[in-house]
Amino acid sequence: MRAKITYFVLAAVLVVYFVLVGDRGVLLIREGTPVTVVFGVAVLVMPLIGVWFLWQTTQFARSADRLARELEAEGGLPVDELVRTPGGRIDRDSADAVFARRRAETEESPDDWRSWFRLAVAYHDARDTARARKAMQRAIALHDGKPVRTAGG
Repeated sequence: MRAKITYFVLAAVLVVYFVLVGDRGVLLIREGTPVTVVFGVAVLVMPLIGVWFLWQTTQFARSADRLARELEAEGGLPVDELVRTPGGRIDRDSADAVFARRRAETEESPDDWRSWFRLAVAYHDARDTARARKAMQRAIALHDGKPVRTAGG
């Protein structure tokens, strides 16, 4: 729950920032000189990119949450079996062992979104965020019946 609150607070701050920056871009364009118009358009591009990125990230998080709820209803969420240090950090060897099992599971069932979801969690636990995101994107695509991009294309 804490992560959701943090996400929404940061998203709200970003939206305020986008509005303020967009306002500055409009003011520059209204100046009417060639230089200020170019700068104004350039300034307006940044909030547009930011809004697109925020939208994509929100859609990704909602889709991942939807899959988690479905997997939980089926009783298929991965169990937290990781060894932790006294400070609460995940032990690297423990994360690697769980990751190896999840990868083998996914290799056995490459078209099962559930195995890709669990692999994404294992990547996350192993602190490999980029691969965790790609595995979760694949799980979402498989679940929704969308085409899945392969590593080569």
